[in-house]
Amino acid sequence: MFKKPNCPVIAIEEHYWDAELAKTYTGFESGRPGPQQSRLYDMGDVRIKEMDEAGIDIQVLSHGAPSTQKLPADSAVAMTLGVNDRLAAHCAAHPKRLTAFAALPTADPKGAADELERCVTKHGFKGAMLHGLANGVFLDDKRFWPIYERAEKLDVPIYFHPGLPDARVREAYYDDYAKDAPMLARAAWGYTVETATTAIRMILSGVFDKHPKLKLIIGHLGETLPFLVWRVDHALARPGASFQPRFRDVWCNNFWITTSGNFSDPALLCCVQEMGVDRILFAVDWPFVDNPLGVDWMKTVPLCDEDKAKILSGNAKRILKM
Repeated sequence: MFKKPNCPVIAIEEHYWDAELAKTYTGFESGRPGPQQSRLYDMGDVRIKEMDEAGIDIQVLSHGAPSTQKLPADSAVAMTLGVNDRLAAHCAAHPKRLTAFAALPTADPKGAADELERCVTKHGFKGAMLHGLANGVFLDDKRFWPIYERAEKLDVPIYFHPGLPDARVREAYYDDYAKDAPMLARAAWGYTVETATTAIRMILSGVFDKHPKLKLIIGHLGETLPFLVWRVDHALARPGASFQPRFRDVWCNNFWITTSGNFSDPALLCCVQEMGVDRILFAVDWPFVDNPLGVDWMKTVPLCDEDKAKILSGNAKRILKM
């Protein structure tokens, strides 16, 4: 029988789909057939049942990729408002079990910043989630800095979640194996490369010089960056570089990471050693990963109970003000 950890369990990268938004994207559902797709649309019975069975007290919901980032500028704000309002209604129906990250209409960065503020102040959302490229543009581009300025002002984090690599990258790097290994360009490797690259570009862009209190969250135990932080930091600082400050300083001061879909003891311990346990948050990546895999793993990780409690909920309570 399941033994609940002696602390709340808050899972912060747990996904859903908005049915109205899905209708706007051709082929949106093609990669998620069957029960997984049904669970993405479920905002009540199945979701709460599976949370209860695994011992998860709260999910922080976020729309799956590409969310609202491929919407055209002339309709992005209005459609995103509807997406977020419907999400807020679902959370209000289960106020003790569900809260959320906002979707943002990145085609209109000023509108996206305003929507972030509306969702935080009106609906109590905990920040926002952005996915991969925004209409083909990396998220470090200065056109998106109004979003980060507003997030810093509101003192809420932006969660950088993977999205599909650019079509040219998929063709050059992954298409040879797409038939036999269809997840290669996605969760198996492509997502990791895309999100880690975005994180490095954000640090190089200078956005943290302008907004030094900006908080970013990266899933999947940091998309390999905790393992590589020494090498990246050292290489970027070699003679000829004008980049300041050092990569490690920003990575360890402005980023938090989650356990979503990466339940490995050695990987977790590497993250604890490089970043400290206070910067690691629990997540499952439901429904793409089943809840018990994450919760059961946390019961056995070689950390003390105090550190487990920080990961399972303490750190989330602090950064998300829960």
